[in-house]
Amino acid sequence: MFDATEAVLSIGPELLLAGAGLAFVLLGALVGDRFNGLSFRAGALVLLGAAAIAAINFEGEAGFNGLVETNGFVNFAKVVGFTMAGIVLWISTGTLKRAETIRYEYAVLTLFAALGMGLTLSASDLMTLYLGIETLGLSSYVLAAYHRDNARSSEAGLKYFILGALASGLILYGMSLVYGFTGETRYAAIAAEEISIGLQFGIVLMVTGLAFKVSAAPLHVWTPDVYEGAPTPVVTFFATAPKITAMVMFAHVLFSAFGQFEGDWKLIIAIIAGASMIVGTLGALVQTNVKRLLAYSSIANIGYALVAVAAGEAFGGSALLVFMTIYVVSTLGLFAGVLSMRRKGGMVESIHELGGLVKTKPWLAACLAVLIFSIAGIPPFGGFWGKWEVIGAGTNADLLPLVILLVIASVISLGYYLRLVWIMFMNEPEPAFETVDGSVSLTVVLSTIIGAVVFFIFIGRLSDVAVRAVGL
Repeated sequence: MFDATEAVLSIGPELLLAGAGLAFVLLGALVGDRFNGLSFRAGALVLLGAAAIAAINFEGEAGFNGLVETNGFVNFAKVVGFTMAGIVLWISTGTLKRAETIRYEYAVLTLFAALGMGLTLSASDLMTLYLGIETLGLSSYVLAAYHRDNARSSEAGLKYFILGALASGLILYGMSLVYGFTGETRYAAIAAEEISIGLQFGIVLMVTGLAFKVSAAPLHVWTPDVYEGAPTPVVTFFATAPKITAMVMFAHVLFSAFGQFEGDWKLIIAIIAGASMIVGTLGALVQTNVKRLLAYSSIANIGYALVAVAAGEAFGGSALLVFMTIYVVSTLGLFAGVLSMRRKGGMVESIHELGGLVKTKPWLAACLAVLIFSIAGIPPFGGFWGKWEVIGAGTNADLLPLVILLVIASVISLGYYLRLVWIMFMNEPEPAFETVDGSVSLTVVLSTIIGAVVFFIFIGRLSDVAVRAVGL
């Protein structure tokens, strides 16, 4: 029997996002260009409202006869993801206005991308999961090519679409095998089945497709090109909100639907984690483009996060939430810093354009340095404690080789992280950047304070909330 109250509680944030997205389409058609600027501010408030609803119903609820089911684990990711999406949409206004591409369609696409994020997390059935993946994916492809008159943006969108379609095909084929050999699509029902060779193939194909969605090696090839070619506000969105969503969704599927078969996928995840750390770290060492460098850095950090996934739900569930939260908050600050670095020729491209930043914008150089130290895992900043949680999870799960590789990769990563700091503090000053919106500057400062300092001071509290979210 359908229970409307349960349905609303189970996907309250998604209902708000879907309703707002449809309302924005109607208002855009009726009001036209007058709605462009307002849509960004209204969209940001809607996204923050969705985060608030997820926080209020933190313990979760089941609805739609079991097609969706939320709990603390996925609602934790919803709160962080929707909040990140709302902030990014808010700070994107000035950049797109200067580029004369501020249109309400951007806010609509962001809302529908967030809707997809929520659906993937709320899913407790393979059909609902695929619906969410495609909703997020299709919105993201269009966002990547948002500057349609720009060749690099169009190329980024096309590459993302083609490779994304391949990944979606792998996921769907894997789902069909899982259904074919178990006769079930519900996570709980699949977990109760016996393992078979056909089910193993289905799990492998699904893991392969989902690895693309989190940009893990060797399915990472789209990431540097999309990060470089897509508009910087779009990349800021990709690097934060969908990143934590996809990572937690990946873990949730493995823990909930395939938790009984952990022995069959644990080694695969460990190999992907190791490959991501190696590819991301070594790839970033040779980059001179700011966004490509951050893209490879994100691949390496996904490798760190996958160590927690390989550790299993008991050891790695809370560690994953802590690490990804600190990572996306710090990444938001870094990309907001990139948004604040603009000259008449356009946005900053080369890392050498950051030369002498400490002399032209000392506050920005200081914030970026702290954020870089945090993501690099240098104590006592927040990022160090995120990695410490992952190392603890890997050690407890007897993944010592993977933990050693994580430590080595983190040390090697200092080569490109400290190079950025050296350029900002030691090179000769480049021409000063243009003045940017106060919202962008405020985001840089707050991300620095929260990601590097507040999380360091209250890491115990954050860890407690994550443990409660996992519910073990």
